[in-house]
Amino acid sequence: MDDGSCIHLKLTIDFIKGEAVFDFNGTSPEVYGNWNAPEAVTAAAVIYCLRSLVDVDIPLNQGCLSPVRIHIPPGSFLSPSDKAAVVGGNVLTSQRITDVILTAFQACACSQGCMNNLTFGDDSFGYYETIGGGSGAGPTWDGTSGVQCHMTNTRMTDPEIFEQRYPVLLRRFGLREKSGGEGLHRGGDGLVREIEFKRPVVVSILSERRVHAPRGLNRGRDGARGANYLVTTDGRRVYLGGKNTVHVQKGEVLQILTPGGGGWGSP
Repeated sequence: MDDGSCIHLKLTIDFIKGEAVFDFNGTSPEVYGNWNAPEAVTAAAVIYCLRSLVDVDIPLNQGCLSPVRIHIPPGSFLSPSDKAAVVGGNVLTSQRITDVILTAFQACACSQGCMNNLTFGDDSFGYYETIGGGSGAGPTWDGTSGVQCHMTNTRMTDPEIFEQRYPVLLRRFGLREKSGGEGLHRGGDGLVREIEFKRPVVVSILSERRVHAPRGLNRGRDGARGANYLVTTDGRRVYLGGKNTVHVQKGEVLQILTPGGGGWGSP
């Protein structure tokens, strides 16, 4: 994770019995921030990856996990205490667990690994959106650009509705060219989203992959890291980091660059 916390996975496959053990022993302890993840998040990531890898349409039910054992060390940020903040576990950590599992299977390169959660508002309204990025490339395919990856599946508000309902101007929304990792198969490109605010609001960004880039696979290059900036009315471009809350003034612009996906194979 961007704060240095590690998700550690030892994957053991019993080919005779058709069983698997996902052992997350060695994963870092519960964090002070809010990206701790309840155990159900890890189980959901495991079942998602397995259903994606198996070339059979399997109904989604508990039976999918019957041949699977999942060990998560208590006290880790994948099995935190009931006092831990967990809002980011489902929207950030789930993505990184998925990347780790698919990497262990050597299935595909890492995707953007983030949902780029953006909220803003004041005492009269609140708005929340997630922003897509690049998906990872694989042995026979290029990554997809500007999409929600893995377990997000949320829609983006139409620009016309966005500007009509909220005190904003959408200055730019498009692909972040050449942000996907190079490779025999190229990773998908991330997105650029720039929002100008027409009155003072409080803005919060909750994101990952601002420090560690989405990894390529089989000598493919890494995707580009994401970045979050605030452009002030006097022209300064201020880096906000991956997780922050700021008071934005009228005329200031929030610029979000989402990560690209990793490439697969030597370029």
